[in-house]
Amino acid sequence: MIPEPSEIFQVTRLVVAALDVARVRYFLGGSVASAVYGEARSTRDIDFVAAMLPHHVAPFLAALGNEFYADATAIATAVAAHGSFNVIHLDTMVKADIFIFKADAFGRSQFTRRTARQLNQDDPTSIYVASAEDTVLAKLQWYRDGGGVSDRQWNDVLGVLKVQGATLDRAYLEEWARELGLTDLLRQALEAAGFP
Repeated sequence: MIPEPSEIFQVTRLVVAALDVARVRYFLGGSVASAVYGEARSTRDIDFVAAMLPHHVAPFLAALGNEFYADATAIATAVAAHGSFNVIHLDTMVKADIFIFKADAFGRSQFTRRTARQLNQDDPTSIYVASAEDTVLAKLQWYRDGGGVSDRQWNDVLGVLKVQGATLDRAYLEEWARELGLTDLLRQALEAAGFP
């Protein structure tokens, strides 16, 4: 069963609150971020990138409390290996995937450019979200890594490009697409979105 958008927003806020209590820098990515900038679609999970270190694990778990299933060992292992882990909200069964920040050049750029945004008009809470450009680049990377067959990833990219249009920093997009080996995909996406 696909969660309601209200459940996605609720779980996003709860995870952000736990990251804030543990003083972990983060940004929201994935399909929720692409919905902020582009076209909303149903999703089963929430993606975060977090600069989590070993000393953050215990306060993060404590802040999540009993509302979530969270495996302390899996989290500690993911933090040590710069991998990923997930936590599951028990009432809604919404999953949050948390990718540990890798301090490469693109990762640093994403953190520098993250922006505080409201997820919806009814909630004044600001949450750090990857920039529109970085959302496009990350989605293109996931599309390529997945063999270039995911209509969901591709449509998320097109949605952001169509809605944001001329406000996007094309020079930034092209520079990082070149660095990440995504120039061909970016060109295809821009053309498909009506921005040759």
